[in-house]
Amino acid sequence: MTRVIAVVNQKGGVGKTTTSVNLAAGLAKLKKRVLMIDLDPQGNATVALGIERNETEYTAYDLLMGEVSCIDVRVRAEQARLDVIPANGDLTAAEIELINQDQGALALKNALTPCLGDYDVVLIDCPPSLNMLTLSGLAAANGLLVPVQCEYFALEGLSALMNTVQRVQADLNPDLVIDGLLRTMHDRRNNLANDVSNQLVAHFGLKVLQTIIPRNIRLAEAPSYGESILDYDVNSTGAMAYLALANELVRKLKF
Repeated sequence: MTRVIAVVNQKGGVGKTTTSVNLAAGLAKLKKRVLMIDLDPQGNATVALGIERNETEYTAYDLLMGEVSCIDVRVRAEQARLDVIPANGDLTAAEIELINQDQGALALKNALTPCLGDYDVVLIDCPPSLNMLTLSGLAAANGLLVPVQCEYFALEGLSALMNTVQRVQADLNPDLVIDGLLRTMHDRRNNLANDVSNQLVAHFGLKVLQTIIPRNIRLAEAPSYGESILDYDVNSTGAMAYLALANELVRKLKF
């Protein structure tokens, strides 16, 4: 069965898109069949995989509006060896249009049905807010991956996200589970980062993944070259961390 994982945190700057892109590349390197869906109007995940967001024939907007099949909207990120449903600013309009539809929150779930069998895992890069697009991602997913920055306000907002997840479970997607909380931008020399990391484990226990993503300048550089970290600098600490994350999730979720 295809695992559909929504990567979500309503707080910006926590490494959500970085995680979506590099986890997808890591899973592809493990010979998994991967589809990454860019559900953020900024289209940063699209660009980070070397795809020009304003030159694709179709985008996630067309998919959500029912104007095209997922089979036709996906494009190949050749270097990363995975498929992408790209996004650009058009998605902003989808937010309004989905709200006005009776089953708007289920648009993505329904649209993915024709191509799910082509993949072992689908990763959804959700916007940094709890809006209708994010709700669509949660409704379509089996599991939730939450990147959490190891800084002072890390725990702030997690309670709001968990409340949203509970509402989605009750109203739209009873099968949705939390696959893991991922500690990102961690500097082990920083006492605050270590304290926040320990707080997360104390609050969420086994939901916190063992893999920790370090602060790494190569991770920040890679998107400007349209490459995942595994293609940009496979020997960097960032690349090793995301490959470790891919291995951990495969072992844990068995997909």
